[in-house]
Amino acid sequence: MTILINIGIVLITFCLMECVTWLTHKYIMHGLLWVLHDDHHNKSPNFFEKNDYFFVIFACISMGFFLLGTFIAGLNFLFYIGVGITLYGLAYFMVHDILIHQRFKLFSRTNNFYFRALRKAHKVHHKHLGKEEGECFGMLFVPLKYFREALRTSK
Repeated sequence: MTILINIGIVLITFCLMECVTWLTHKYIMHGLLWVLHDDHHNKSPNFFEKNDYFFVIFACISMGFFLLGTFIAGLNFLFYIGVGITLYGLAYFMVHDILIHQRFKLFSRTNNFYFRALRKAHKVHHKHLGKEEGECFGMLFVPLKYFREALRTSK
């Protein structure tokens, strides 16, 4: 039973990270820390962007959960929250940096409707070069209208 609870904690954390991502992206990246996110919207000529610091920030948070979950009362729920955050970070990296922005030239010919919807929502987000008037701040869950559009374009 414990293993099912731990798997549940990982899955719930993974899903909640989409909410954290949306809130962080809208109110922190497009707000207080725009100075780090700006070069992502206004293309940096460098491979690494200041925006990449957000990966480091979330990795540190995840490591904190791993450490707390390991050293406080053995392997507890905090460890599995760290696992969920890490898995979301991996999914975010795969979708955002590899699939959408092609920072690594992998999966460049992927044409499934889910990925078309993700790309469209992200393109709509990036049409705004400034920090105001943004839309589509999530990553893995995008508005249904983009899925409908992706299904129509596949016919």
